Amino acid sequence: MDPHANDLEALRSLISQLAQRMEALERRLEKLECGPAPFVTSPSQPLQAPAGSPATPPQAPMRSPVAPPPVPATPPRPVYPSPLSHKTPPDDLESRIGSHWLNRIGITAVLIGISYFLKYAFDNNWIGASGRIGIGLLAGIAIVAWSERFRKKGYQAFSYSLKAVGIGALYLSLWAAFQVYALIPSDVAFVAMFIVTASTAVMAVVQDAEILAAFALTGGFSTPLLLSTGQNHEIVLFLYVALLDAATLALVILKPWRRLLLLSYMATLGLYVAWYSTYYDRNQLITTLVFATLFFAIFAVAPIVARKTERGASLSTLPLFLSFVNAGVYFLQAYAMLESVDKTLMAWFALALAALYLFLSNLARDRDPEPEKARKLQLLHLALAVGFITIAIPIRLDGHWITLGWFVEAAVLLWVADRISSDFLAGFALAALALGVVRLLIFDDFYTTTLILNWRMLTYGVAIAVLGLVAWFGSRRGNQTGRQVAAAAMVTVNILALIGLSREVSSYFAQQQAALSHDRYRVWTPGVGLQPSPWHRLKITEAFSYSALWMAYGAMLMIIGFWRRSAFVRWQSLFLIAATIVKVFVYDVWELDRGFRIVSFIVLGVLLLAISFVYQKGWLQFSNAAEPVATEPRP
Repeated sequence: MDPHANDLEALRSLISQLAQRMEALERRLEKLECGPAPFVTSPSQPLQAPAGSPATPPQAPMRSPVAPPPVPATPPRPVYPSPLSHKTPPDDLESRIGSHWLNRIGITAVLIGISYFLKYAFDNNWIGASGRIGIGLLAGIAIVAWSERFRKKGYQAFSYSLKAVGIGALYLSLWAAFQVYALIPSDVAFVAMFIVTASTAVMAVVQDAEILAAFALTGGFSTPLLLSTGQNHEIVLFLYVALLDAATLALVILKPWRRLLLLSYMATLGLYVAWYSTYYDRNQLITTLVFATLFFAIFAVAPIVARKTERGASLSTLPLFLSFVNAGVYFLQAYAMLESVDKTLMAWFALALAALYLFLSNLARDRDPEPEKARKLQLLHLALAVGFITIAIPIRLDGHWITLGWFVEAAVLLWVADRISSDFLAGFALAALALGVVRLLIFDDFYTTTLILNWRMLTYGVAIAVLGLVAWFGSRRGNQTGRQVAAAAMVTVNILALIGLSREVSSYFAQQQAALSHDRYRVWTPGVGLQPSPWHRLKITEAFSYSALWMAYGAMLMIIGFWRRSAFVRWQSLFLIAATIVKVFVYDVWELDRGFRIVSFIVLGVLLLAISFVYQKGWLQFSNAAEPVATEPRP
């Protein structure tokens, strides 16, 4: 006996039993719905009569004569998918392979097979050039029309795959008609491809299919490459690209298809770079800059006016990414064209971009009905505005004027941030200040012939003033972050002051040593011995001057710490005095001559004794009592 016959008979019996059970359950449910609602009790708790009422024996519930006997309660068992089920979860790997991957592989295999057949036919001259183009066009149209049948039946993924094949066949046929066989002129091929692009875009809007819009843009941006003749047609090319970008802008306003912005922008940038690297020269500056500005304007406005989408965090951050890249690329494009023409004009260009992004920041804030969603884009525009201001300074200025410009920018941003209570702007102010400090300490090279009253001390003075402003604004905040920023600013003030004064000392002695560079060797004096040269004596005086400067500055900090009742300032003084002690005992004791050595130790000892006396006198107890511990920054 065939074992499959037994399995089929058992399956039929099981289906019959299930059908009878379902029919009985339906009749029972219908009877319960027509009669009074039953009083259901817990099986573990018997029904009890209220106190004082006669006990009545429990009555058995009415049962339907056709109902099957009750099944005793059993613990629930796990439900496994039936092997006879033809449905699979939509995200199942098997379903994805069967419905998507095999679909694409099958289409590719069919196309390859048809391509081999057509190539064989072409090689044997079965079909002429006009016939080949006609077959390609008819096949493309037929495949697109055929795909609609699958879409109406619910097979949308399969339908869009067929449309991709059909649209591709149309573009390739038109390309071959122009480039390979020269059957039609370039104008006719361009109009035909434009019709294919427009038709695909209309289908995308009608069918609400983002994938079709992506097909349309891909074909549209491929048209200039397919019809290229190697000649420079800048105006026609960029007008066509601008038309595609405007169409993309319209699509993202009507539909939540933000991904089209990235596709359109990357294609526009690719065509622009390809043309620029091949054809651009100085005579085309105005025209090229106008088109670059047009592209920039479209993609600068698009993130603001694009329709919102809720499909994933990556799409919500796409406008931010596009805004940042668009601003940077446009500035680099303009810089490459204008920097060699006029440096001042490029600086004004950067300032104009800063003003534009300030306007876009307000526009992003006012347009969006949900301020929380628009805040990120608004802050990005504000950051770009500050960035372009920061870039304009080194473009227009030179030397220490760049450093001064960044310090002035930091002061203005600090003032604005304090007025509008913006931590975001305050962060940019600190960044501009950090740029200025780094440039001042590392890159700025001052040549001065005047002591103290020179551009170096002026630049250091501006830096110290801005840092003092940071400390003042930070202390006004009254929170932990503000106090930490104020403390860091005050430490930086003292470091810059010491470095600035030390460089003044270095410059002074460098000028003096230059006059004595010819007399560096020691002189032997009979009866006295080897004597230092004037140049060597000057080096000894310079080393002593550094120790004296540091000791004096430490004493000044200690006095201020006692006067302001600030342990934080006193700790800075103690640290500087400790560094001076190390220098005196490690370096001065060996390098200085006897007179400077005596003076160094005596001055240092007197200073330490004075500080020790003040600490032992107990004045600090009164100072610390007047200074709240909670608001005192710690070193």
